[in-house]
Amino acid sequence: MTDMPMPDGGSDDDDPLPVLIVGGGPVGLTARALLERWGVRTLLVEKRAELSPFPRSRLVNVRSMEIFRGLGLADRIADAAFAPRYGCIRFRDTLHDRDFATAAMIGVDAPVPESPVIGVVTSQDRLEPTLLGAARAPMRFGTELVALDQDQGAESVVASLVDHRTGAEARVRARYVLATDGANSTVRRLLGIGTAGTGALGDFTTVVFDADLDRWCAERPAGLYFTTHGLFAPVYPEGGWAWFAPTPEGAASADWPALVSRVLGTGADVPVDVVRVQHWVMNAFVAERLRHGRILLAGDAAHAMPITGGLGMNTGLSDVHNLCWKLAGVLNGWAGPDLLETYEAERHPVAERTLQQAVANAQLMLRVQNRRREQLRAGGEPPEQVELPWTDRFFAQLGLLLGVTYRSTAVLADGVAPQPSDSGTDSGTDSGTDYVLTAEPGHRVPHLWLTDHRSTLDALGEWFTLLTPDPARWEGQAAAAPWPLRVEPLPGEHADVCGLGPHGALLVRPDGHIAARWRDHPAGDPLHQALATVTGSTPG
Repeated sequence: MTDMPMPDGGSDDDDPLPVLIVGGGPVGLTARALLERWGVRTLLVEKRAELSPFPRSRLVNVRSMEIFRGLGLADRIADAAFAPRYGCIRFRDTLHDRDFATAAMIGVDAPVPESPVIGVVTSQDRLEPTLLGAARAPMRFGTELVALDQDQGAESVVASLVDHRTGAEARVRARYVLATDGANSTVRRLLGIGTAGTGALGDFTTVVFDADLDRWCAERPAGLYFTTHGLFAPVYPEGGWAWFAPTPEGAASADWPALVSRVLGTGADVPVDVVRVQHWVMNAFVAERLRHGRILLAGDAAHAMPITGGLGMNTGLSDVHNLCWKLAGVLNGWAGPDLLETYEAERHPVAERTLQQAVANAQLMLRVQNRRREQLRAGGEPPEQVELPWTDRFFAQLGLLLGVTYRSTAVLADGVAPQPSDSGTDSGTDSGTDYVLTAEPGHRVPHLWLTDHRSTLDALGEWFTLLTPDPARWEGQAAAAPWPLRVEPLPGEHADVCGLGPHGALLVRPDGHIAARWRDHPAGDPLHQALATVTGSTPG
């Protein structure tokens, strides 16, 4: 076996690497950046030779931008993205026809009071370089994981890697493996983890091309144009387009410039320069489980979503935001290994609920096109607008993004943690698509302004945060706690909103979800007890 150079530690004969990340898309790159913030050494391997050159995911929603704000990346991502006026969807018969329906991307087209940030329309190939530069941890392109060896009860996993450029092979021993290697996950296949859901929805093709379409789109910009011949999307603010459609017959020998010119619509007469073409499969499934011993699944490896609504990548980003602080706690010794059980308990129900919404989104979009076809078949001059099969509030989906609720042993409801057998039974999202502000345990802490430019979300980081209108009463307990913890004064005007009395407090996890709430200051040492319960550990 030829040796492949490895970072310090991690080879089969050395101390194990703390975390091996498999898959270098946005989810794996974000996990790499999060774990580096926690001081956890990682190695990321990606079988592709470079970052993806395709636009792929098109939307970074408001919750993901909150995560990136915590990493100090939100402004950089927004600067490279489209302006908010692109935060809408336009429906047309062909790209050069007038709109027959429009829909706003709520939380993208304009700020919302529920968050300190705004989502953006951007392309994955514009996002990934920013995420790659957000950490220094080693990343190996052109390196594929081909086998995993995990003995029951072992303290590590051995991964076999192949460098496709040199043919070198290596065995890397890691404490944990995080699989973010996509819908066709090698790790999931090697572990024999099945999936539930519709599965493959069909073969699709993305064509990236250059063409001058300003005469139809510059005055009516959009992040996405739905037409009878597929979806069109601007790729970058400075230019470029992408066409997404079911893969046509004879794709192997297709004249792509001529085909794109044709689907732009009769009479368009626009020269098309095709830059690249990608064929892919649209999937809809959730993995049967997200953990196998020391191996964990996240992103598309854990759940594949239809593209409608832009929920796939964003759900994966929330996966690793939930998981990375737990891995750091276990590896750094202030959390017990059982804390990792809460990852699946909390995220699996969310993935199932999000998949349902993504499928519903696709059906709603198809209903718009079906109504239009019915209008055109009816003859005569069709009305200018198609009545949308949803209201603005329905399609806003802020409840789905900001209303995620966790129920597990890492959440204390009314001062009592659920039993392990009950973990995750109520995890999910707000039952409706409207977000309802709440400070109940399990929910994301509400966005409230602490100062003119500093949100409650900005108080979070590589620590637990105690938000209280009476910090002096809690600081002694906090100073004695052997967990990463900071006390943050909560302005008195926010106490009622959070359900707190003048001496109460919220204990917020590093991922922004509320672990415990005390309406008033109880007797004893509630903070130490709560942190020990939430983390499954009693350090110090």
